[in-house]
Amino acid sequence: MKSRFFPLIVSFVVFALLYAFAYSRFSSFGSMRVVCNLLRNYAYLGIPAIGVTFVILSGGIDLSPGAVIAFTGVFCALMIERHDMHPLVAFTIILTIGTLFGAMIGVFVYYFKIPSFIATLSGMFLARGGAYVLTTDSISIRHPFYADVSKIVYVFPDGGRFTFAAGAFVAVVILGVFLAHYTRFGRNVYAMGGNETGAMLLGVPLGRTTISIYALSSFLATFAGIVLSLSKRSGDSTIANGAELDIITGVVIGGTLLTGGVGYVIGTFIGILVPGVIHTYLTLDGSLTPWWIKIIVGLLLFIFIVLQKLLSRQYTFFKPLRLPIRGKAKAEV
Repeated sequence: MKSRFFPLIVSFVVFALLYAFAYSRFSSFGSMRVVCNLLRNYAYLGIPAIGVTFVILSGGIDLSPGAVIAFTGVFCALMIERHDMHPLVAFTIILTIGTLFGAMIGVFVYYFKIPSFIATLSGMFLARGGAYVLTTDSISIRHPFYADVSKIVYVFPDGGRFTFAAGAFVAVVILGVFLAHYTRFGRNVYAMGGNETGAMLLGVPLGRTTISIYALSSFLATFAGIVLSLSKRSGDSTIANGAELDIITGVVIGGTLLTGGVGYVIGTFIGILVPGVIHTYLTLDGSLTPWWIKIIVGLLLFIFIVLQKLLSRQYTFFKPLRLPIRGKAKAEV
């Protein structure tokens, strides 16, 4: 077992233990109702978390997804309700704007050498401010297209409802896994996060890859805003406030190292669902306040950060085995 798999294994074990404990207390955790609700309720965090995973894998950070989600919802609501634009046209326009917005951040990060924390923090203020400039009201969307999308649902025998939002979340996870592990772009991202200088010497196009990473992250955040607007049937400039921190927390709990180069998309999927399991359990229990979610997630985040600190040192938990070769000579295996 290699050390880079250790955070992912820990993430899976934590999730499995939490879910098993919840199931032991409430048998409803064994139904598809709970699973579908988790996927639906956390889709707006999970979809942009896949994009942020690529950013962190490359050694950067992205603080803008929450604001981009809010701006997307407000933009779609205004275009559809007040300008009589068809939703598909509005979606195409905002996805283009969101992708270009992320690409612009990537340009500043690579060519102007602005730290990703500062560049994306500026992007967060820009997108959130833009949402408030458009409107400070919550705008309901009554277009028939939204009603039609809400009818796209698969009902399991036990009553679980697999909605469009849940399906979009699962589809993005599958595409993220493929992109990270079966494409040249994914290999370039891992190479950049592991050693940027080494990646450059190997011929990795750092500029193009950096711009593509932030464009992808913003594209998925915009898509999450569309999915959320379809679920809520409204646009609100205050929505997803602080979501960027929940997204980063899910990525870290999923086993992606903040130093870059180590992590898996499937780990992010698990990390995003961990707070969902805790929230569902506390809701069914009723004896504890919802603030316990923050406490438990904070403890998990602290544990994973300490784990990452240990893994990022020069040594690993699994020291190399030394075998004698021809007497005194030794080699590391």
